[in-house]
Formats: sequence, structure tokens, C-alpha cells
Amino acid sequence: MKEINQVKFISIWIFLVPFIALNLCLLLITQFHSLFPNQEHILHSTIPYIDGGASISRTARVFPTYLIFKPAMFFTSYLLIKYWIYNKKIILNFDTNNKFVNKILFFGIGSAILLTIHSIFLGIHFDNSIYKLFRRIIILLFIIFEIVAQGYLVFSLYKIKEKIYELINIKFLKLKRFLVTLLIIVAIASIPIISMPGYKFFKHALEWDFFVGVISFYLLTFFMWKKK
Repeated sequence: MKEINQVKFISIWIFLVPFIALNLCLLLITQFHSLFPNQEHILHSTIPYIDGGASISRTARVFPTYLIFKPAMFFTSYLLIKYWIYNKKIILNFDTNNKFVNKILFFGIGSAILLTIHSIFLGIHFDNSIYKLFRRIIILLFIIFEIVAQGYLVFSLYKIKEKIYELINIKFLKLKRFLVTLLIIVAIASIPIISMPGYKFFKHALEWDFFVGVISFYLLTFFMWKKK
């Protein structure tokens, strides 16, 4: 199926584009201070994956880092839409009566739209509590939609694993199941801490690590489908 080759090709870019873009923003804001006209925006040595020294938004919302981050997220959103459409076709080819396929498409494309909205408003400041709440809801919904879409997809692939056994590396399908389960557990367990004041550095580190976990799903997709 050409859709399998398309999914394999797209998935690696869904991982690489946001990963490279975000870490490039981090590198610029911590190491190349002369590029920033407003020196209040710069950060000094931090590894936010470990020490939580800055949030993703703090790293990517200022000039010139948003010139990298926003286009990368728009392109990633486009790739996500293509990814979920191709996966719908793959599943229906092997399971025409799959009852979750429309939910996969809804939550998958929904996550891409939410990522686009989040990127548009990133760096736009309004001293308004409703606006701040709106931004938090958008990023929260993006995470929920991503995890739900990934969960439904893994479940659907397991249902047809005997039919696609020769086309996939089964160990990577198992890794995808483990990853999605871990993301769900971490998300639920983190709710009490996130909803409480304080714990700033923990929240920042969690944000970065969770981001890597979400996009690693697509890296596993690349390795799951065998090269044809």
C-alpha cells in the first residue's frame, strides 16, 4: 500500500521537525545572546529536560526564536493531518468495520488544528485572565487529543496485527502501546501537581519531557513499518 510508505515517510518528519526546531530555539536563547535585541529574553545555561530552567513557551515565543518555532509547528500540523488521513486508509484496508477510525481522524486532525492555534497565539501578550486561560485550555486540549488519537490508533493496529504482521516490526508496535500507556499514566498522575501553585521547575521539566514522549510516538511509527 502506498499509504504505508507515506506514513513511514511522514512520521519521521513529524518527529524531527519539532524536535530540531525547539532545541535550536533553546540553543539560540542560551548560547547566542547577541541575536536577541531584548536582553531580558535571554537564558543562561540550562537543560530544561532535567532542571526545568525554562518552559517551552519561554524559549520559543520571543524574537528571533519564534521565527523558527512557529513555521515548524505550522508545518508539523500539516504533516499530522496527512498522517492521520493515511492511517485511516490503512486501517480501513484491513478492517472495513473498524468503529474507531472516525474517532482516530477526529482527535488526530483536531490535535493538529489545536497545535496551529497554539502557535498562532504564542508570543502574543494580553494582560487578561480569560486570554491566559484560553491559551492553557488550547495546549491542554492538544495533549488530550494527541493521546486519545494515539491510543485509538494503537488499539486498532493491535486488532489487525495478524493481518499486518508481515508489514510491521511487532516490537515497535508494543513499544508504541507502552509509550501511550506511560503518557496517559504520567498525565493523570501530574494533574494534582499541575493544578497546584508552585513546583515551577518540575512543571517545566515535565513539559519538555512529555513533549519528547508525544513526538516519539511518530519516531516509533517510522521504525514499526517495514521498508518496502
